[in-house]
Amino acid sequence: MSVQRQKPDLAAKLRDVPHTPGVYVMRDRLHRVIYVGKARDLRKRLSNYFTPARSKLADLKTRALIASIWDFDLHQVRNETEALLLEGQLIKDFRPRYNISFRDDKRFFLVRVHFGDAFPRLSLTRLKKDDGARYFGPFPHGSALKTTLNWLNRRFGLRVCRPLNPDEQDYRHCSNDIIKNCSAPCIGRVTPEEYRRRVEQACEFLDGKNKDLVTALEEEMRKAAARLDFEKAAELRDMVDDMRKTLIPTRTFERGARAKAVSTIDPMADVKELQELLCLEQPPLVMECFDIANIGTAHCVASMVRFKNGVPDNANYRRYRIKVVSGQNDFASMAEVIRRRFSRILLEGRAATGDDADFSQESPAEALKRLTPGPKFVTLPDLVIVDGGKGQLGMAVVELQKLGLHGLPVIGLAKEQEEVFKPGERDPVIIPHERGALKLLQRIRDEAHRWANGYHQLLLRRRVAESILDDCPGVSQARKATLLKAFGSVTRLRKATEDQIAALPGIGRALAREIRSFLASRG
Repeated sequence: MSVQRQKPDLAAKLRDVPHTPGVYVMRDRLHRVIYVGKARDLRKRLSNYFTPARSKLADLKTRALIASIWDFDLHQVRNETEALLLEGQLIKDFRPRYNISFRDDKRFFLVRVHFGDAFPRLSLTRLKKDDGARYFGPFPHGSALKTTLNWLNRRFGLRVCRPLNPDEQDYRHCSNDIIKNCSAPCIGRVTPEEYRRRVEQACEFLDGKNKDLVTALEEEMRKAAARLDFEKAAELRDMVDDMRKTLIPTRTFERGARAKAVSTIDPMADVKELQELLCLEQPPLVMECFDIANIGTAHCVASMVRFKNGVPDNANYRRYRIKVVSGQNDFASMAEVIRRRFSRILLEGRAATGDDADFSQESPAEALKRLTPGPKFVTLPDLVIVDGGKGQLGMAVVELQKLGLHGLPVIGLAKEQEEVFKPGERDPVIIPHERGALKLLQRIRDEAHRWANGYHQLLLRRRVAESILDDCPGVSQARKATLLKAFGSVTRLRKATEDQIAALPGIGRALAREIRSFLASRG
């Protein structure tokens, strides 16, 4: 008589799952792969499968999957893009019964360039062949890749026509030269050597070696926003986003069930290594990173992200609108956000102790160490990171010293060469790029950058929406400010009655009627 095995309790294994991007592989009681999925946060995603309410509220297919899970494997990766690539490869390898996407043989896009052609061009393909051509990719974001290739073709004047060796007859039916989208090597507008140099420059960009083009587009975006051409700025912003998606560094994963995905992230090991390289007294279990984002003089904002035990502590992220500093001044903006963040922590610490004497007889940092973190109070971080070089670091140090936080470790991470600057030291600390400590710093810096840019784009979209009032007859800048202060946004203004608008100072009944009619005509 066969004995049926009892289903294992996976709760203990779930507690060891990290909060990192990756791919999970579900297995049944016979150790067969039944489902492959990806996640930005493995712990959160897997927790959903083992929540009792999930099995009751899910659809029949999901409930059947949950009931069949006896074990799971994890493969950690560096970012969501790698997770998507690895997920697709593993699904093609194992063909799990509960997966629908990626079960066919459709692959992610590659970019192919064959320098053996008379006039090479960039083309999309899904299959890599041993034909002597250069291949770039794979690229998971197909739409972003297509937008990027269209821009590269226009930027470098590359041909997009299909003939391998176009002649004068083909040129007659092509208008790309006329609209300045092609350098027309087929009729000798540029020499074959010059055209090949253009193709090589485009290849360097796809290889991630020429990011100056993205920087130039960002600068053009700032100029467009500064002259209030928000439509152009938004278009350039989307273009930059597509390029960044295309250029996200990824690794390719081998096909075949025997190919083993390598787990690349060990957060606590990276934390301990960072302690050794920076000569810190204790491991930086809690780190806070600050970043500044601005376009022109509009909406300068800052972000603060908090990592705990080497992984994001999303609940304690913060974002700031710079209030005191006017114009573009990253140094002064960094000083303001550092001052606001840590003065707030000190004030909350005083309120938590209820005894100001403690703070007068010992340093604020020592007093705060005695407190237990609560829902309305957080302790000081073990390490402060500012996104920038000596300038931003110097401003942060000055503000911390003013607050009495002399011993709080703080560093600056410069983007150019990924150099780490420490207060009072002339030369930077150079951490090799393959070390986990630097990758940890890059992760927290990139997260701060993402958080700041997301907030900045939100405010920019609001400002674009508010700019519609600039075209409304009779609405001056002062009246526009009055309307937005009263109603908060153009969306709420659209819902306001004529009486509510007319009640505002300086508006009146006639102008209120004009404003409602104008907004109605603009949809």
